[in-house]
Amino acid sequence: MYAAVRAFSGKGTKTIFEAVTEHKADVEQIMCQIKGFVSYTIIDTADGCISVTVCQDKKGIDESLQKAFDWIAKNASTVGAPTISREFVGPALMLHSDTAMNAVRNFTPNKR
Repeated sequence: MYAAVRAFSGKGTKTIFEAVTEHKADVEQIMCQIKGFVSYTIIDTADGCISVTVCQDKKGIDESLQKAFDWIAKNASTVGAPTISREFVGPALMLHSDTAMNAVRNFTPNKR
């Protein structure tokens, strides 16, 4: 798995979060067309927002970043472009609540 994490700040940042929230179905449709797409999350923060994209490989991440950039330019650019203050792309490990619960259910403590 690969992940891309972007921290946005500055002018236009809240517009991105609001636009993605308002057009959630459109964003989901675009992202789900990416081969190897796993998940996308956007988090509203005090000074901007953070997005996290997970794909099965780096090719999917690269495509997702381009699609996200294109979507933002088309749908959330009225206030101005935000600053990408941090961007991380690299291998990732994902744990899901169902996976974690299965691990807890199947846990057998060592008996002495």
